[in-house]
Amino acid sequence: MAGKSLADLKAIKERAKQQVELRREHAGYKIVVGMATCGIAAGAQPVMGRLVERVAVDGIENVTVTQTGCIGVCRLEPIVEVFDPAGEKTTYVKMTSEKADKIIDFHIKGGKPLMEYTIGYEENK
Repeated sequence: MAGKSLADLKAIKERAKQQVELRREHAGYKIVVGMATCGIAAGAQPVMGRLVERVAVDGIENVTVTQTGCIGVCRLEPIVEVFDPAGEKTTYVKMTSEKADKIIDFHIKGGKPLMEYTIGYEENK
């Protein structure tokens, strides 16, 4: 960092901060599939495949489908977390390819989470 003044460093920090904020504003939905051993054993791969396929085939923009490790509630796998553009998280449990289709149709396209597939609903049955 030789040659950088405090003002230079502040300017770099501010530009980086603005870029992060810009990405947040236009991030859209983020779908995260638990793909640790527990999730894979429970059937997460077909769920992940179906979500990726639907986003592509339906031409849905501003949606990212990604994977993560263990989400922490192995008995409810496959687990899918959906983060809306505001950052609010909905955790779907015991997912199937059929449920994934409904998540795309109602939550991603329609903006209406399907509460009957969520962790809170499942825990209170």
